[in-house]
Amino acid sequence: MSGGVTVVVPVWNRRDLLGRVLDGLRTQTCAAHAVLVVDDGSEDGSAELAESLGAQTIRMEAHGGFAKAVTRGIRESHTPLVAIVNNDVELAPDWVEKLSAALAPDVWFATGKVLQAGAPDRIDGTYDVLCRGGTAWRVGHGCRDGPAFREARQIWSAPMTAALFRSELFDRVGMPDERFESYLEDVDFGVRCALAGCTGQYVPAAVAWHQGSATMGRWHPETVRRISRNQVFLTAKHYSRRMLASYAWHILVAQGLWGLVALRHGCGQAWLKGKVEGIRRWRELRDAACERNRRPDSIFQGEETIRGVQRECGWDLYWILYFLLTTGEAK
Repeated sequence: MSGGVTVVVPVWNRRDLLGRVLDGLRTQTCAAHAVLVVDDGSEDGSAELAESLGAQTIRMEAHGGFAKAVTRGIRESHTPLVAIVNNDVELAPDWVEKLSAALAPDVWFATGKVLQAGAPDRIDGTYDVLCRGGTAWRVGHGCRDGPAFREARQIWSAPMTAALFRSELFDRVGMPDERFESYLEDVDFGVRCALAGCTGQYVPAAVAWHQGSATMGRWHPETVRRISRNQVFLTAKHYSRRMLASYAWHILVAQGLWGLVALRHGCGQAWLKGKVEGIRRWRELRDAACERNRRPDSIFQGEETIRGVQRECGWDLYWILYFLLTTGEAK
């Protein structure tokens, strides 16, 4: 697809990572029209570094979270395409070119294969799927790269770790929900895309490498609190009363098992805090439109994707237990 691309890079500290992603953007085979660094209240000179490296820079007044920073960047963009790239991502030189070429007229967004920076034979993520219990899986996370991740396919949710979007999409489905702050805001956005009939493309030839949770850490208590809370936000926003009744056991199992994982990593209290906050803010997040929406069966086809990839690449204990407890079988 022709047309300019603005690359939005949200940043909250970790100045040491910023130079690498900006270097990668300067060497793209399909040059970006603009690189826009949104500094989300950094205290380590990240904004100054971005300016010294020639990037346009927006300084947020205070730290407001990933979703707020991304939204600000999208609003300041004036091109047909907007890419969102985390500051802890390194892009292959043809990343923008490969994703731009995938945006056929009926494709609204595209994402590629993201490998782990420290173990490049391992998948960090591809695209997101959601189970009936309201927990998401970044398909392939932790798996060895292989045939399951080498075929292009239609998707409904692109991780905002590194993805390309039509600017018009944000007019159709809205901006990332700032109430999520960070984590699962891209899954929420993907659900809204699916409900609007706006699908995307997974492009395995577009490769990036991700350090992952570089700012706070994968099992930092604040990370766990936000994920735990935002799992509740997802169910509040997108599950009708009928769905809540049908999937109550799935929700209890999926989110309870995730709590046990958090507990194993010493973050049980953070998980509980997140759940309490999510329940306390339930009415705030409750969207009356979900009662009118068609039942989003396309979303829950993600369970079949999870089963298929787990069978091929090896089962995680979490998904073994989830399917065993909700369907009576795991494999």
